[in-house]
Parts: sequence; structure tokens; C-alpha cells
Amino acid sequence: MEGDVGLIIIGHGSKLPHNRENLEKLADILRRRSQFKTVEIAFMVRNTPTIPEAIELIAERGVKKIVLVPAFLAQGVHTTQEIPELIGLKDKESQLTAKGIQLIYGEPLGSDERIADIIAEKALKAMGKDVLPSLRASSEMEIPAAANEIYKKSMQLIRPAIKETLESVPESHVSIIERVVHTTADPEFAKLLLISPKAVEAGVAAIKAGAKVVTDVKMIKAGINESKLKKFGGQIVSYVDDKRAFKIAHEESTTRSVAAMRLAVNDGLNGVIVLIGNAPTAAFELAKAVEGGSAKPALIIATPVGYVGAAESKQAISELPVPFIIVKGRKGGSTIAVAIFNALLNLAESTVPIKGD
Repeated sequence: MEGDVGLIIIGHGSKLPHNRENLEKLADILRRRSQFKTVEIAFMVRNTPTIPEAIELIAERGVKKIVLVPAFLAQGVHTTQEIPELIGLKDKESQLTAKGIQLIYGEPLGSDERIADIIAEKALKAMGKDVLPSLRASSEMEIPAAANEIYKKSMQLIRPAIKETLESVPESHVSIIERVVHTTADPEFAKLLLISPKAVEAGVAAIKAGAKVVTDVKMIKAGINESKLKKFGGQIVSYVDDKRAFKIAHEESTTRSVAAMRLAVNDGLNGVIVLIGNAPTAAFELAKAVEGGSAKPALIIATPVGYVGAAESKQAISELPVPFIIVKGRKGGSTIAVAIFNALLNLAESTVPIKGD
């Protein structure tokens, strides 16, 4: 990781959602690589956060060096004049300098063989043809084969370690438990997972019906196999960066996670799959909505981690009259929520009937 370096990816901004979605996906990929201490997105116009807001956001985290890269293909008026002016921040720049914060402006994407590969791939797909073997041979053939072999070896080690648990649970729970233990490399999770009766069946049925998936953080959204989900007509939604969530959190002195869950409830959670991997406050807010009759999700997956409220929030979810999958106690995390959901996706794709609880 690049020490105290923060990265901001700059987009133009648009009234359509695709601009933001693409930047968020790029940011999530870079976050998972952990090359920078923090990665954020920013926009020139229309969308938030603005460039000054993103700089302020990263500066508040104690980052002393911020690199800003425009997600544009070539140099132009935006990259050579308008963005540098916004980065300058006028009086704000001197305030940042006084705090020892350095701003570094990078170049646009430019011409690169990697971009040429992407263009070639898009052209082939547009013509209804398969991708050139030279572009995808290693990723589509060699890597999956090696990954499958590693996965098989991992299962050979995992299954004996959790044999007692696997023998005591319904068959429909086995693949979920194995996936979580494989993700965490911790057999203890086999005992910490609590899956309510018919929860797996409810989740698979909802996926097959094209149910919406609501997440509390973007990290979960980034980890879900979205291409598989789209085959069923499903979509992933996260409200945590919705400008309305910022407003509610500020006006009501609450967390953005609570504000985001309120927005989700207002938009409708009946028949939806809800994944909470990070915020206990979001789980508490959801539990309140379900108890009040304003939300009836098809399935709740709750795996918040931490010392404050995590165990209690998951306990609250487990007492609701809806199907749930939780991790008992303080342990958890977004990666576990992702592992559970992707396991459900695999079950939904399978032609083998799921044997119930």
C-alpha cells in the first residue's frame, strides 16, 4: 500500500447513472488491490461528491498525499484547464498546504495496449463474435483451471475440519458453510453461521424471481457476481452514497447507514434480499422497519463485524419473522455476506433441486 496516499478518480458527471456506476466499479477494484490507503470518486459537474468535496473527505482521514487522475481518454479543455482550476481550490489550497497535504494531478488514460485490448473485445462483442483467444486465453482457460484445482485442494482440507458441523445441518446449508469457511480460512465460522429454516430456499427462489438486492456498503456490491445475477433479472442497489442519505444523516444527526436503510425501506423492501456486511446501525434500522410492518424482505443476510452493536444487531435480525442468515457474535464482515450470496447464486444456477431443512 502506498503509505498515506489517497487516490481520487475524476469523472465528468452526468444525469444518467452509468457514469457514476462505472467510476464506482473502478474505485472498488482499486480498493480491493490495496495499492492506496483510500480510493474515492469525484465529478466535475452534476454529481457528488465534487472534486473539492472528495479532497476534503480524504483529507479528513489523515491522508497527507492525494493523487487525482481524470478518467478521460485524452487531454482536452476538461483535463488541462477546468479540472486543474477545481483542484486549485483557490483559498482552500493554502489551507491544505498548511496542514501538510500535497495534491498531485495525474494524466488522463491516453493510448495503451490494455485499452486497445478492451476496444477489440467490445468490437467483437458488437459483431456477435467471441473474444479473440489471444486476449482471453489466459484468463478464460489457464487461470480458471488453476483456480478450480486450488479450490478442490482447499475443500479437501476444509471438509474434514468441519465434518461434524456439516453432518448436523440440512444439505441445503452445506455449500453456504463451505463457502464461508473457504473465504475466511477459519473453520470456526461453520459453528457461527446461523441459517433459519427455509432461508436458503427463500434466497434461491428470490434470486430466480429477479428480486432486487439491497446492500449496506459498496464493497458488497463490488464482490457479488453481477453477471450471474443479471441472468435472472436481478439488480444490486446501495443507498449509502445517495445524496439524500447525506442530507438525512446531517439533518437528523444519524449515520449514513441508517439514512440509507430508511431510503431503502421507503423505496420498498418487500420480496427483496438485503445484505448487511458492515453497519450494525443499518441492521437495527432494518429490524425496526420489519417489526413495524413497513418491510418484509425475502431474505436478510447480516454479518456486521465489531465490538459495538455487531452481535446485538445480528441477534435482532435473528428474532424477526423473516428468513435470515447471520454470523453469531462479533465476527463477520462484508466478504462473508458476499460469500453467502454468491453461494446462493450458484445454487440458483444449479439444475439440482435444493433439499429443504
